[in-house]
Amino acid sequence: MFDIKIDDARYWRDCVGSIVSLVDEGAFNISKEGISLKAMDPSGISMVAFFIPNKAFSKYDVDKSVNVGLNLENLNRILASARNNEQLVMKDSNNKLSIEFIGENSRRRYKLPMIDVKKEADKEPKIEFESKVELKSDLFKEVLKDATSLSTLIGFRTEKDNFRIVAKGDAAELEEDHSGNAEFVKKMEVSKPSTATFNLEYLDRIVRACPQGNSISMSIKTEEPIRIDYKIGDANLTYYLAPYMES
Repeated sequence: MFDIKIDDARYWRDCVGSIVSLVDEGAFNISKEGISLKAMDPSGISMVAFFIPNKAFSKYDVDKSVNVGLNLENLNRILASARNNEQLVMKDSNNKLSIEFIGENSRRRYKLPMIDVKKEADKEPKIEFESKVELKSDLFKEVLKDATSLSTLIGFRTEKDNFRIVAKGDAAELEEDHSGNAEFVKKMEVSKPSTATFNLEYLDRIVRACPQGNSISMSIKTEEPIRIDYKIGDANLTYYLAPYMES
């Protein structure tokens, strides 16, 4: 049994939005410590790991750890109806998730069936990364937008004092070097130069939910999955995306 309340319904909407950008179903583990989820996207090239601690909620009554499998697209549609200054209450109700929006003079209730999730995500990959780059989210999203106009792929190269971004298309090529650009590259640690290329569409979907003004951390190793971390309030998001390999 659980009875969970959050004062800003739109905040939970944003958290779920960061997951549903990649996966259409998943199982939330609701424990005394907080709510977590790990899931692979249907193509199997990306993974999301989500955790939000119990302190993020104004009420958090959880008897014991429970897995709640849901169609995340349907959950996202319900949460999209969240209005300003509404609270959100979530409870279990006869194998359904009860969702209630509470406004100053109104209440709306939904019930979403719980499902058996077909495949649980594997454990997070264990990679000894060679580089870690911390970027300003707003500027990184602009870079991805520029790259998308040219290509479906984007490449990163880290060196001791430089972070390079490359996108190549039939019509043009984009190449950016960032050395000592504290406005964009807030921090960089390089134990060994790294080079890898990734699918732009997936990368855009991964970072889309990162709030304005936040930082995005990217951990890179040559020809290995990239790890991307950011926060939405108290919630921690970790993503892995497999590199593009030429056949």
